[in-house]
Amino acid sequence: MKKEEIFEKITPIFAKVLEHNNFNLTETTTTNDVDGWGSLTHMIIIEEIEKEFNIKFKLLDLMNMDNVGDLVKAITSSIS
Repeated sequence: MKKEEIFEKITPIFAKVLEHNNFNLTETTTTNDVDGWGSLTHMIIIEEIEKEFNIKFKLLDLMNMDNVGDLVKAITSSIS
């Protein structure tokens, strides 16, 4: 699956969980860039992404995610 396809699937998840209508998700987006993206919403986002892609992230993968680009890499690795 291409990076663009992953972004097409995760962007609506972020928008829904964070309740943002105009949401510009990029590889460099971090929790500090988005109002309302805290620890609880982060876990909800992760759970929704795991459901969408039928994957389960390893704790180490989650701890090493600094931005959305890292999340996309982890998704790519998990579905390969």
